[in-house]
Amino acid sequence: MTAIAKSAVLERHFQVAVFVLLSTGFATLATTGRLDGLSLFLAGSGLLLRGFQLARNYEFRISERGTSWITLGYVLFYAADYFFISARTPAPFVAATVHLVLFAMMVKLFSIQRERDYAYLAVLAFLEVLAASVLTVDTVFLAAFIVFLVAGVNTLAVFEIRSSAAKAEVCAVLAQPRRLPRSLLVYGLALGAGILLLACGLFFVIPRMAIGYLAAFAPQNQVVTGFTNEVNLGSIGEIKQLNTVVMYVQFLGAGGAPPMVRWRGVTLGLFDGHRWFNPMQDGTLLSQSYGHFDFTPLYPRWNDVLVPPHHRGLPYAAHYRVFLEPLGDNVFFLAPKPQLLLGTTMDISADMSGAIRGADRDRQISSYEAISILNPPTPPELRSAPAVYPPEIQLRYLQLPWRLDPRIRALAEQMTQGATNPYDRAIILQARLRTQYGYTLQLPPAPADPLAYFLFERKRGHCEYFASAMAIMLRTLGIPSRLVNGFLGGEFNRVTGSYVIRARDAHSWVEAYFPGEGWVTFDPTPPDPNAVTAPSRFLLYLDAGREFWREWIINYDFSHQRRLTSSTWIWGRGVVDRLRSSFRKNYAALLAAVRRSHERMSRFPQRTLVALFCGILLLALALNSRRVYRALLAERLASRPEVAPRSCASLWYERALRFLARRGWPKQPGQTPTEFVAAISDPALRRSVTEFTVHYERARFAASPEDAQQLPELYRRITGR
Repeated sequence: MTAIAKSAVLERHFQVAVFVLLSTGFATLATTGRLDGLSLFLAGSGLLLRGFQLARNYEFRISERGTSWITLGYVLFYAADYFFISARTPAPFVAATVHLVLFAMMVKLFSIQRERDYAYLAVLAFLEVLAASVLTVDTVFLAAFIVFLVAGVNTLAVFEIRSSAAKAEVCAVLAQPRRLPRSLLVYGLALGAGILLLACGLFFVIPRMAIGYLAAFAPQNQVVTGFTNEVNLGSIGEIKQLNTVVMYVQFLGAGGAPPMVRWRGVTLGLFDGHRWFNPMQDGTLLSQSYGHFDFTPLYPRWNDVLVPPHHRGLPYAAHYRVFLEPLGDNVFFLAPKPQLLLGTTMDISADMSGAIRGADRDRQISSYEAISILNPPTPPELRSAPAVYPPEIQLRYLQLPWRLDPRIRALAEQMTQGATNPYDRAIILQARLRTQYGYTLQLPPAPADPLAYFLFERKRGHCEYFASAMAIMLRTLGIPSRLVNGFLGGEFNRVTGSYVIRARDAHSWVEAYFPGEGWVTFDPTPPDPNAVTAPSRFLLYLDAGREFWREWIINYDFSHQRRLTSSTWIWGRGVVDRLRSSFRKNYAALLAAVRRSHERMSRFPQRTLVALFCGILLLALALNSRRVYRALLAERLASRPEVAPRSCASLWYERALRFLARRGWPKQPGQTPTEFVAAISDPALRRSVTEFTVHYERARFAASPEDAQQLPELYRRITGR
């Protein structure tokens, strides 16, 4: 018999499986949102063309010679892509390599010549998923990866069946099916689910290290531009137009969450008219074991005051946990007056302005806990603060741009006319900017003097313009001030109890210096008239899923393993203790009930026996209620045959058959009543049964009451009773 190397149905299914695998890998990469439009269009068009070919059973292949020339040409293009085209992206190596993978997929998809080419395509699909894992940490990747896993298992299964069929020496085929059975897809889904469950178990059990081997190649987040040591005026306005989740914050302890917390990121002290910046290399490197940092000794260096929580009758120390999305810059976002920091980072850097960053560039900040003292000075204390500033404060925080519009100084003096102390001047400037200027996120073309344009012409802007204007106006009045970039507020998720802080919550505010009291916050920005309303419950659940994904998948490390193991152990011990307590309680109750029953029986034995007998009798009647009912109904019919002659006839005939069966003459299922009578060998008994059968048939089939009334007497003759 001739060996059948390939089945047409099997080959087509294999081609479709490889195409689905490649499409799934490309979709996983496309959902990251990191692909440029041209690559997305070209690769998507190539896959659509290949799908069209499969649908029409049309094959178009590039020759080996053509493939070689195209590949050689792309080698030169890759160098140009890396050094020139993708050099403008945040991660040029990743962008150029992704372009290379997509190019190889397109060329190989239309130039399959050998069996190993299919293995190359599978590897390319895996490389697309690997690139997607580098480019994103979103939960969409999980869904796309599950689909890719199922497609990969199905492709591998069909490839194995195809290879086995090609190697078979004899293959008997009775009928050529039009399609493969659905069980193959079901087995693929089941196997994929099993692999996923096993991988989840191994993921949580295998010891973890908080090192991302490919994290250095991940592109930086756009939010980074607002939290470096050099920020152009208007950067925060660009960030506020994004809806990207930046971090999740959980407040721990009984104190709960204070209203509208400002999450302090970077503090900027120098302004040249267009950008805020800090001097280079003014940070202090701190190293602590187990990631425990105490900032209390640094407050004198920061020219700030850390007020103990019991002072001024405001005992509020906020304890919170932050889960930070990858921003590309290791900035710790903390509530004002941070006291303690707990995290996985071993080294941190704190600059002169109090901004805190992770010093280890190979370790991204993912989660940390902190304690901040949230009790600002009271207005009477600030009004009484002296206006004598240290030299280092005057040198850095009274600096003005060389070309400052003189109208700004005049406007500040005009607004604060009549104020007698720095605090009242700051309060008046804050109130005037809030009430006399409008809020907008529409960014104008870059003017020659942004502050003068904002204050005297446009009179509308976002928080960065308001904060910059107030800081510079305070400096013209001789009050040290600086700009702070961070986040304000956030959405409270009732599902998880966390605050979801997005890029649109980015905010700028002002800190002014008061001797003896430290840096005090002022916010001159009016409320946004187009503020986003509260999210729907579906979005809350979506954010809760993302938070779980971020904490227990992306940030899962040894500390999470230790916490999970401890929680599991405590939960297991609690379950065992509850079961043991419940068993003991039920056992004690059972013993008490038996003891009470024994005492009753000892005191009233006769009454107990009567009650027990009645209970058993009632239980027996209840269990045999149907049988008792049928017996009562039969006795009623037997005593009144004229009421229902047919039912009565059937009843007496069944009794007669049971008696005859006990005497040795059972009626066979195929026998008629007449044939049964003829089979009885006893003459006397046969005569009695014959007479009984005649009256039975009349009563049963003619509904004769007279014949039915004679059946009880005829039955007694048969039985001799």
